[in-house]
Amino acid sequence: MSETFEDIVETFEFLDDWEDRYRHVIEMGRAMASLDDSFKTSATKVDGCASQVWIVPKVDGAGPQAILDFDGESDAMIVNGLIAILKVLYTGHTVENALKIDALAAFARLGLDQHLSAQRSNGLRAMIERLRAVSKAANLV
Repeated sequence: MSETFEDIVETFEFLDDWEDRYRHVIEMGRAMASLDDSFKTSATKVDGCASQVWIVPKVDGAGPQAILDFDGESDAMIVNGLIAILKVLYTGHTVENALKIDALAAFARLGLDQHLSAQRSNGLRAMIERLRAVSKAANLV
């Protein structure tokens, strides 16, 4: 995992209370730039999420060494924070390496696997699957 993700892990270990951890996740989401409304389309909408979620992938290059990046936004504050964590996990990786990332295990390290509602967990899996699909498609080029 990246140094930035390890910083998030350390922060979560420091914050004893789950309300504080949720607040931290929400603050991470607030720190992200908003998507322009023109990107909030059916093509970028992530199905399977209880809230509105849009993921706009950006792949620099082609083939396995293409670099993955994305922007995202949700109408739910906590989901924006989950998107921010996903950005830390995936951004800057080659699409080949992005396919090897176990995002669910990373979220488990934060304890979020046990503290998200079933709907939020399903939405998180849907966002991860979208990023994996983008990576797979770019990896095959």
